[in-house]
Amino acid sequence: MSGVEQETVFSVPLSPYAAVLLRRMTDPDPESGAAAGQRPVDLSRVGDREFGVLLVTAHNLPRPADGGQHPGWTVRRVAEQAVRERQPRFTPESCAALLAAYAERAAGEPYAANPRLAAAALLRCDGPWPASVRRSAGAIARGLLRYGKVGEPYAVAALAGLAGGLTRPVLSRLFAWSFHSFARDEFDLLVKLGVTAQLLVAEVSPSSSYLCPPQLPDAWQRLAAFGEYVSFARRALETAHARVAAIQAGELPYAADKAFDRTEVEALGRAVRIALLRDEPWLPELLRPLLLGVAVAPTSANTLPSQALLYEVARAGAEFPTPQVLAALVAARGVVRHKGASKQLDRMLKRVERGLAERPDAVLRLPDLGFDADGECVVPVGDHRAVLTVSEKVLLRWRRADGTLSTTVPAPVRRDHPDGLKELRARVKQATNQLAALARTLEAGFAAASAQPYRQWREGLTGNGLGWQVARRLIWEFPDASGRWRAGLPDDGWRAGEPDGAGELFRDVTGTPLPPPDPEAPIRLWHPVRSGVDEVRAWRDLLTERRLRQPFRQAFREVYLLTPAEVETGDHSLRFAAHIVHYRQLYALLKGRGWTTGMLGPWDGGDSGQAYRALAGGAWRIGLHHDYLGEEGVECASTGRVWFERMGEGAWRPSALTDVPVELFSEAMRDVDLFVAVTSIAADPHWTDDQTRYLDYWRGESSRELSSSARVRREALARILPRTKIADRCLLTDRYLVVRGELRTYKIHLGSANILMEPDDSYLCIVPARRKAPGDLFLPFEEDRLGLILSKAFLLADDARITDPSIVAQLRGRR
Repeated sequence: MSGVEQETVFSVPLSPYAAVLLRRMTDPDPESGAAAGQRPVDLSRVGDREFGVLLVTAHNLPRPADGGQHPGWTVRRVAEQAVRERQPRFTPESCAALLAAYAERAAGEPYAANPRLAAAALLRCDGPWPASVRRSAGAIARGLLRYGKVGEPYAVAALAGLAGGLTRPVLSRLFAWSFHSFARDEFDLLVKLGVTAQLLVAEVSPSSSYLCPPQLPDAWQRLAAFGEYVSFARRALETAHARVAAIQAGELPYAADKAFDRTEVEALGRAVRIALLRDEPWLPELLRPLLLGVAVAPTSANTLPSQALLYEVARAGAEFPTPQVLAALVAARGVVRHKGASKQLDRMLKRVERGLAERPDAVLRLPDLGFDADGECVVPVGDHRAVLTVSEKVLLRWRRADGTLSTTVPAPVRRDHPDGLKELRARVKQATNQLAALARTLEAGFAAASAQPYRQWREGLTGNGLGWQVARRLIWEFPDASGRWRAGLPDDGWRAGEPDGAGELFRDVTGTPLPPPDPEAPIRLWHPVRSGVDEVRAWRDLLTERRLRQPFRQAFREVYLLTPAEVETGDHSLRFAAHIVHYRQLYALLKGRGWTTGMLGPWDGGDSGQAYRALAGGAWRIGLHHDYLGEEGVECASTGRVWFERMGEGAWRPSALTDVPVELFSEAMRDVDLFVAVTSIAADPHWTDDQTRYLDYWRGESSRELSSSARVRREALARILPRTKIADRCLLTDRYLVVRGELRTYKIHLGSANILMEPDDSYLCIVPARRKAPGDLFLPFEEDRLGLILSKAFLLADDARITDPSIVAQLRGRR
């Protein structure tokens, strides 16, 4: 094709495929256009500037006069869907053409103009704006202001500013609901800073537009480069703190969620993000009292002065996570009385933790709350000394005159220092929440396999009593002098700060000392997917022998490796396909684990969907297909294929499974396994009581090969059972824990925990009770189903003493 001249539109040379798509929208021949409209559109084959050309052309498509549809609208629909996930680029010519199209619409159909996309195009323009852009921007702003309904006020303000018409009356009309305090200060500053700052604020502001590209990756950095805006951010937060303090002191009237209006919350959200991005040293001392003030009413009511601001700061923390914002949010969570707000904040805290996990340099900077390196904090209360200690939990005890510790609060403390006692209990709660948050944050970083310099790791841990109590129970790995990665637990006698790191000692799984690495050598969490079976088994044996329960499942973590079938399929996995699950439960779990998906249901387009979760800082994402099976009041779903995509050139592109990093693949598949294990109807003991559908699946699950999570459960039981009084009545088979009772012999499935009774495999229904294993039985990790299996085993081993009528009837009914 060397003799074929390349087509150029808006100064953009088009690839052959981009030119074909352009002709499908501009071809005047309806017959050929209709035929072309049936062919699929693959925009991953066009570049970002070509995509910008196609968007402009799509927005100029005419509507057929007879009420039909232009054949090019197939391309338009795909382009409008794609613009929500990728970044178009515009030349000055294509940018001018897009704004001109919107200016024409604003004159006759202002509701059809999209000021947010117009402002986005200006920021994504490769060169200086033509003079016509200013005229078009002014026409768009005037048309929307005449229309009266402005859903994108910041974008319209930026367009008016570009045209030279950002006046006080215009701002008053755009922001009629809020034109006071620091919100007004921000408006005045934006007028002073000019069009670029106005466009950037529009870019980072919440959007109501369906057709809007993702936020520019450097938008906040560019806004933070305006020094005057950084100064405004501090002033705004100081003003907000003063207002909240006045409400708490009774100097201003209190009304639930009325401390700040919508525009003020948005402005404060921008201020917090700018400060977090720049890691401003003044922010922690300002943010903590501000959040504590908005999280609880000054009265005994369960309401909040500003639920909206609390959530906005949590969203900011998820975008720009720091240990300080996580600690402030955890503290605020501890004082919230509103149950709905508590649940929502818990979900949002998980997003902050996942974001912080992508920053190994910052994850260990959480405040120590006064705990020393031994995990102890001594607080004087009158003539008494409260001692807070951390191991697996945070304990509050009191030192007696003889030096011993008691959990009983001294009577003089209760009588004379009720406020001090309240503060102590609040500190215990905060420390408990902070320990849990740190553990979840470290676990969330597993998929990225991120490392940090040993010097940084040591400085962040050894001086932090809370952080150290988490880190000392985890296995870490680092390269030795030969470059080989070695795994070890911190030694019980760890002492930091000695010359040449003499007190900093790790021990491998055999107990052999490992000298600490060089200060700049990398250190990271050990993951069993990178180790051999024998080493993993040895670590599990060691932790069980030492009765060391880790902050999260590390040694006993499930491992998911590529199967030969997945290598053969290439770009997708069917490992977890064809499961029948409770849909509402699946949807809640997807949302709780950070996946994005739409709700399915009995409506158009609600029959199937895809769920996604971004991983490794947004470089990868996993997808899960699922179909809705709801009927007759019971909502189920079936699971489908799983696949991986990688971000490249501004778009998600399918990836071969063999190209996915092993840690990331294992952690992502662990999520899907969790969804199936928890929500499958096979784990529902009442399914056969209430339903006759899907019984073949329900029964067939007991004969399936165990999942990875069930195999780990089996390994744990193999270590636990020999230490119990029912050891001689138990036998582990491939899929079952077989328990010999006095009346019957029982098979407890290691995946679902369902029970079959020999000799005819009749089903025994026992209502699950969320109770722990009996006595002081040590479990190497906390898991509801492991505890459920053990509690059932203890119950059935002594079945002659069961008195529950529903269980007794089943045991004796078919003997």
